[in-house]
Amino acid sequence: MPLEIFTGHASLAGPRERNADFCGTVTPAGRELETKGALLAVADGVSGNSGGREAAEYTVRGLLSDYFATPDTWTVPHALDKVLYANNQWLLGQASAHRELAGMATTLSALVLRGGRYYVAHVGDSRIYLLRRDCLERLTNDHVWDRPDMRHVLTRAVGLSPHLVMDYSEDTLECGDVFVLVSDGVWEPLGDKTMHELLLLHREPERAAQALVGKALARGGQDNASAIVVRVSAVAHGDLRDSVVEGASLAPPLKARPGDAIDRFEVLELLHESRATLLYKVRNRADGSLAVLKTLQPAAAADSAQCAALLTEEWLSRRVVSHYFPQVVPLAAGERSCLYYVMSYHEGATLQQRLDRGAHFSIADTVKLGIRLLKGLGALHRMNIVHRDIKPANLHLGADDKLRILDLGVALNRGALHEAGDGAPGTPSYMAPEVLAGETADTQADLYAAGVTLYHLLTRRYPYGEVEPFQHPKFGDPVMPTRYRPDIPQWLEAALLKAAARDKKLRFETAEEFLLALERGERGPVASPPRTPLAARDPLLLWRSIAAIALILNLILLYLLWVS
Repeated sequence: MPLEIFTGHASLAGPRERNADFCGTVTPAGRELETKGALLAVADGVSGNSGGREAAEYTVRGLLSDYFATPDTWTVPHALDKVLYANNQWLLGQASAHRELAGMATTLSALVLRGGRYYVAHVGDSRIYLLRRDCLERLTNDHVWDRPDMRHVLTRAVGLSPHLVMDYSEDTLECGDVFVLVSDGVWEPLGDKTMHELLLLHREPERAAQALVGKALARGGQDNASAIVVRVSAVAHGDLRDSVVEGASLAPPLKARPGDAIDRFEVLELLHESRATLLYKVRNRADGSLAVLKTLQPAAAADSAQCAALLTEEWLSRRVVSHYFPQVVPLAAGERSCLYYVMSYHEGATLQQRLDRGAHFSIADTVKLGIRLLKGLGALHRMNIVHRDIKPANLHLGADDKLRILDLGVALNRGALHEAGDGAPGTPSYMAPEVLAGETADTQADLYAAGVTLYHLLTRRYPYGEVEPFQHPKFGDPVMPTRYRPDIPQWLEAALLKAAARDKKLRFETAEEFLLALERGERGPVASPPRTPLAARDPLLLWRSIAAIALILNLILLYLLWVS
């Protein structure tokens, strides 16, 4: 059952000449309601300047339009924060460019209802309340000075400072919940008790909003008064992951041979087989185009987790629109008779296949591949996706000379789609030390794997040696790549060692920083991480060395005394 809500709103200028409040709602339908949710917002422009109304209206309109343009893979708070940061910078720019708009700022209270949860974003002294089982609870805190004579002076607002700090919170939704978003022109003259009574009296959202605004002005309110009331009549079952698995009832097809048909696709050859998945090269019989069909082993038909994971992988892959990744071929609803998804086919080979054939990667070729890899990783990380299995076998160099990152099967879209499960997926020799120690992989773990990948392309070795599955290695200092290949320039060696540093604090922070180091080359070299002193690396060896030296010196002194 999808989320179902009813909304109502009211906004009046009251005794003031101009209404500096602005409120808005967006309640999409279908898939957008499942992935992005409904968004409601109330803003109260700061009085005392001509830009208050403009600040409130621009902030709400910008939020309502830009939030739905953010990637589906972003978490709700992350998407709201990115949009509001941009809005805040725009307000500051307008205020500095136009003298009459100096000081333009606004409060903002926004609410997102998605699936079975609600999300609150708040700054200023507008408020959001929740009426649940006839009990009224305030969900926001006012950002005002804690002095009786300065209760109307904001400490935080959109447009007030270059460093916007929003309050974010979230919790579960219940059927029958009623949310109220109000400006201070409503809650101040009414108080929580009267608002509670009016909400219990008026169950229909539109009438409740009008009653709140009307009563606030009737009680002598001297400010603009605005209210949005939303009632939740049905809560979506399951989470976002469940909503994307439209093919959960499908089973993987039987293992196919060349010439077999899977719906409208003719199987040409088996490209890859693993313990869990199968990759086929197929031809679309409708237009003759080539594609890659990915499915599960037939034995996985009873494993609901694996089936859901494959469809989740398809959902993520659909949203990564970039020439650094294979693109998912869209299939009409109900077209699949079994469980699979289809992506674009590209002639070429993976970097691991090229290594296995004896390919030699020059310095220039490796840097060129590294630049493309980091551009692809940057695109992935901006969408809040961690690949978790970067290695030569998952990097495809096509006949068109384009590098593509393969296999989002273990990719992590934390918060928006799913959380990390037990274990650490990936290939041990390319996994960061903290991941092998049990931490969840993050973007820096991907950058570590990228650094090890480039190191391996150049040397066919690993900076810390090869790591076998279920092994618990101890990480010392990495081996200098020039030990295996002396022609590697110093700037490239420093970049690789920085990327593959065992301490994540010493690595590149972002893919863009690593990319810049490769693009600048010797014109902007980075400093490699410092080598570990012997005292920290092997204190026992240090003291043994000191003792040995002391013994030798004593023997020399004894000899000198004896001969004298």
